[in-house]
Amino acid sequence: MNFGILGSGSWGTALAKILTDGGQTIYWYNRSQTAIDHIKTCNHNPQYLPTAHFNVSKLKLTTSPEEVIKNSDCILIAVPSAYADDVLSPLPKDIFVGKKIISAIKGILPQSNLLLNDYLKQHFKVPIENYFAVLGPCHAEEVAAEKLSYLTFSGVDETVTNEIAAYFKTPYLNTITNNDIYGVQYAAILKNIYAVGAGIAYGLEYGDNFLSVLIANAADEMASFLRKSGIKNIEVGHTDAQVNTKRRTNYAASVYLGDLLVTCYSLHSRNRSFGNMIGKGYSVKAAQLEMNMVAEGYNASKCMFIINQIVDAEMPMAHTIYQILWKNLSAKEGFNKIEESLI
Repeated sequence: MNFGILGSGSWGTALAKILTDGGQTIYWYNRSQTAIDHIKTCNHNPQYLPTAHFNVSKLKLTTSPEEVIKNSDCILIAVPSAYADDVLSPLPKDIFVGKKIISAIKGILPQSNLLLNDYLKQHFKVPIENYFAVLGPCHAEEVAAEKLSYLTFSGVDETVTNEIAAYFKTPYLNTITNNDIYGVQYAAILKNIYAVGAGIAYGLEYGDNFLSVLIANAADEMASFLRKSGIKNIEVGHTDAQVNTKRRTNYAASVYLGDLLVTCYSLHSRNRSFGNMIGKGYSVKAAQLEMNMVAEGYNASKCMFIINQIVDAEMPMAHTIYQILWKNLSAKEGFNKIEESLI
């Protein structure tokens, strides 16, 4: 199977490292020819994960997304959600015919308020059977350092999902599979919002005791939204498996609760860092300029607010974070409201 990657940020770079470390030759899109020349000369991405070194003989680098897609059986889309439409909309409408798409996007496309699979179906007629999602908990920085991590691959075809996941298994990367495409994507979007909230709490100088209650409530709120959305893997702690076999997927699993925890607690989390600045008094614009990276939780908070107008789940935390980021509610006043909602 031939792989291509659209996206050369931290996560795209980490995925390129995983595949090439596993012996795969990949086509890799980078919009900057200068960055491509640097990678060819110095064996690392100059802007993202500079400690991740590549065997450049395994890289087919190009500034053309069409070249990547045409030469690949399986295309990983790893651009930030805010820029995905800019990359994809100019492409020919039949370019994905017969291709498998793996979403490494952890957000909603804000221009259309759609998950990537729904966007691809609407604009390129990509069937859900050809769509897969890859999610954490997995920080790009720890992949670069080859610290043991886990990736979850989700797809409706169990056989193909397992086949794809096998290409990503390395001594430092384990893989898990499930068929919960909508659930894992919504969980990834929501955990970014809650991680912004955790960062705001740090910035406001709340302590670890409060943060543990905040994240526990975030997990419950996330499960409530997923349940009302019709996602099935809700029941925590129940398993039909025998001893010494893997338990059935539920929302205590790594791709749901695990990803929420690491994104809220880790210093690698850009959403936490973004929230921390908001809590310290930065404006949204100033925090974005200071980071010079995309915090997916910012746009996600507005997208999920709109989506929840239909779902109508009880989401006081996510709603308050949206008000802080988009409606000029002060962080302190917002967290006074959150304090009253915690159980």
